[in-house]
Parts: sequence; C-alpha cells; structure tokens
Amino acid sequence: MQAALASALGAARQLRGGRVADYIPELAKADPASLALAACTQDGVLCELGDAALEFTIQSISKPFVYGLALADHGVEAVHRRVGVEPTGDSFNSIIRLEQSTNRPHNPMINAGAIAVTSLIEAREGKPPLQRLLDLFAAAAGRKSMQVDLPVYLSEAASGHRNRAIAHLMKHFGMLRGDIDRTLELYFQQCSVLVSCRDLAVMAATLANQGVNPLTGERVLPAEAVTHVLNVMLTCGLYDFAGQFAFEAGIPAKSGVCGGILAVAQGKAGLACFSPPLDERGNSLRGLAALRELSQTLGLHAFDAPHALRP
Repeated sequence: MQAALASALGAARQLRGGRVADYIPELAKADPASLALAACTQDGVLCELGDAALEFTIQSISKPFVYGLALADHGVEAVHRRVGVEPTGDSFNSIIRLEQSTNRPHNPMINAGAIAVTSLIEAREGKPPLQRLLDLFAAAAGRKSMQVDLPVYLSEAASGHRNRAIAHLMKHFGMLRGDIDRTLELYFQQCSVLVSCRDLAVMAATLANQGVNPLTGERVLPAEAVTHVLNVMLTCGLYDFAGQFAFEAGIPAKSGVCGGILAVAQGKAGLACFSPPLDERGNSLRGLAALRELSQTLGLHAFDAPHALRP
C-alpha cells in the first residue's frame, strides 16, 4: 500500500494546472503546492504520505455523512420526499433544474439537495444539530472532537448569496424543513469543519466498513444508510465528472472545493487526497489523477473480477 501511495503521489506531483477556489475568500489562501495521500484499510492499517496532517475545511465532503445521518434519523422514504438520487450533469452549485414531477433537488451531493438534507438535522438527546454533526465527523475519523474554522465559516456566510437563493427556492417548493436562516447557518458550519487528509482516509474507511470505524470499532452510521450513501456517491459525488470517474476508477468518491477527495473501496479500504488546485468542474486536479492510479494499481474497481486487496 505504501509503495502504491508513493507512486501515485509522485505522478500527481508532476501535474500542472488547476486553480485554487477563490469564490469563498478564505479558501483562496490555500497553498497550491500542498499535496497529500492517505489510505486506511478495513482492518485498520493506516498509510499516509505528504501533507497528510495539514488541516483544511471539509466543505462538500461533509455531504455524504450528513445524508447518512438524515437517513438514520428519518428513514429513506422521509428523506427522499425532499431530495432525489439522480445525477444531474450540472455543477455543484447549480440552481437551474429540479425534478419536474416532484420539485425535489436531484440528489444530496449538489448544494440544493445538501441544503434540503441539512434542514432535516435536528437536536436529539440534548445535543444541538451542530454538535451532532461534529460528533458524527469525529466518530467517523476516530477523533475525540472536531471544530469549525471560524474565519472560513464567516467568509462562507458573508459570500454565500447563491446558497441563500437555493435555500429560498427549496423553501418555496416545500423541500426545506424549518427556518431558512437556521438551516443555512448549520450548512455553512458543516462545510467549515477542519479535517486532515488522514482524517478523510479514516472516514472513508468507516464507510468502506459499512459504518463501523476500523480503528475504534465504533458504529458511526447504520449499514443500510451507508449502502444508500455509497450508491449516491458513485453516481453523483464528483458532480458532472462522476460518470467518467466511475468508468475509470470504479469507486464511490466525494470531492470538496477545498481540494480534498474521499474515496471508498467497499470492504477493502478508504482513500483520501488533498491538493487545492481544482479542475474546471471543481474537483482536485492532482487528487483525481492519484485516485485513478491507486484504483488501477490496487485493483479497486467495483466491477473488476473479485479478488483480495493487492499489497
């Protein structure tokens, strides 16, 4: 595994191009030279290279976990009354199309669907919604706690006019539960949680292990919810590049505009990469290249002939 990571990291380091996200001012401060790869196997072996301990904000990589929590809280039928599971071919922040027959956003991996899902997260057992999300992310990563990056949160809240438009549209069509401002505050906070590439690899391994963290043994999400999460990640997790990545790498993945990508080889391992320069679709340019190579080298494609994880 370590040799495969080193090869993929070396090849990715040679790539040029891409652009650091700047529509959220705080994200524009990222170092474009930062690069990390990490993997965590189903039996808890953790490998990491590069800037794997460097923290950045989780951004849209939060979406699969929040979707999983909503499924656990409310069940599939209730959640899917507000959001579908179909890919759109549109960018992550599109507000152009809703399902014509239902007015639902197409899936929970785009902003419209994610905001609808976030509106379903409620206080339980004395914990406010934000604390529940922080505890969820920390449990998935095998950490004691996680925190919101306040400058990024404030930057997102100040510049998030498009997401406000999306939220008002969702409210108009009855897809948003509760108060718009509360939902947006929670959404901006969930996207501003600090993680590292190492954290993302363990979080991915938790999904690969059907919701059980392989380092701690803690069940983080129900197995049924994880199955639904992985289905949607495979078809929608990389926005309008999801189909091409599924064809080439054959593993569910979720990207964020921070430059992180999380990928899941079910029953085998969780993978993660971090490199801030993004391609034209908003996915990490070097991260995608590294994950494609890792999938091919380690034999992770979901539709390859069955075999064990290659060493």
